[in-house]
Amino acid sequence: MFKTMIGFNRGILSMPIPWQIWMVFLVTANLVLPFFFLGTSEAVVVLVAAGTGLIIMMGLFAKLGYVKLLGIGHIPWLFTVPWLWSRLDQAVGSGPFYYWLIAVIALDSISLVIDTVDVVRYLKGERTSTITA
Repeated sequence: MFKTMIGFNRGILSMPIPWQIWMVFLVTANLVLPFFFLGTSEAVVVLVAAGTGLIIMMGLFAKLGYVKLLGIGHIPWLFTVPWLWSRLDQAVGSGPFYYWLIAVIALDSISLVIDTVDVVRYLKGERTSTITA
């Protein structure tokens, strides 16, 4: 498992700079900032969704390498994003917490679009590794 994590992270570091920056935003929003809001159910749900997604992606990466199918690891966000959206009304006026929710919803929504395109391309036969880790 440790070897898989190292390979996965090496792959991220070998991505073009714009994708590395994108990954920093996603990791910050989904795996770092929730710890500042741990007293909320939203932060716990985001951490669980991100953790579940990482487990899925690590399993796929271990078997297939960096292929477009890794986008399927963000499937928990299909449930998390609408739920977070439904919680926005209660967070209005709460300052940083509200802005964090907006950021997670926006970033994860954009990522879901990218992931959907990638998974469809994989299913249509584009199966070569996208990154050599």
